[in-house]
Amino acid sequence: MRTSCKLFLFSFLVLFLILPFNGCDITKQTRQSLALARCDFRILSVENVNIAGVMIQNIKSVSDLGIFDMAKIMALFVSPTVPLSLQLNIEGRNPNPELAGLNRLEWILFIDDIQMTSGIFERPFTIPPDNGIAIIPVQIGMDLKQALHGESAEVLLRFCMNLAGIGNVPSRFKIKLKPTIMIAGTPVSYPGYITVKTEYGTNASMTK
Repeated sequence: MRTSCKLFLFSFLVLFLILPFNGCDITKQTRQSLALARCDFRILSVENVNIAGVMIQNIKSVSDLGIFDMAKIMALFVSPTVPLSLQLNIEGRNPNPELAGLNRLEWILFIDDIQMTSGIFERPFTIPPDNGIAIIPVQIGMDLKQALHGESAEVLLRFCMNLAGIGNVPSRFKIKLKPTIMIAGTPVSYPGYITVKTEYGTNASMTK
């Protein structure tokens, strides 16, 4: 289904839900939810890339690691799990004259087009009007061995080293978002996922 059709359905559902209700709070929630439907998103940066307590952000080669950290990482690859954590910063831009808001955000993370993990951002969030920008800091944790099941220790290590050099333009990352807003106490979710990459507009699309 095309983006415009999905946004129309989302807007129609929001309006349908508020018909039996009156009041300033309902009107405010409706404006924020409809503004959210017309917001744009991109991946701004990745921070705090950490493997089992070893910060690997911006490490370019194995030689950049200290002996202790290298031994710690190598020991992980023969262990049952390889814990990886990072913070993915998503930037939202609101071109509307109304404040945009959401109550929760379901997400699915992809790296190199591999589905790595998923989760829910539970905190209510707003994006200022008139091309206002806000950052959604999504904390992500996963077991790298589970995400890349069947791969050798050498492949896992190479993956980690590639990940360490991402800098502030993580083009290998993609995240799918499903925002949910509350209207009169009823949760209303987007009809599908917004696929977000590193640029506004051209890389964002709606999918099932």
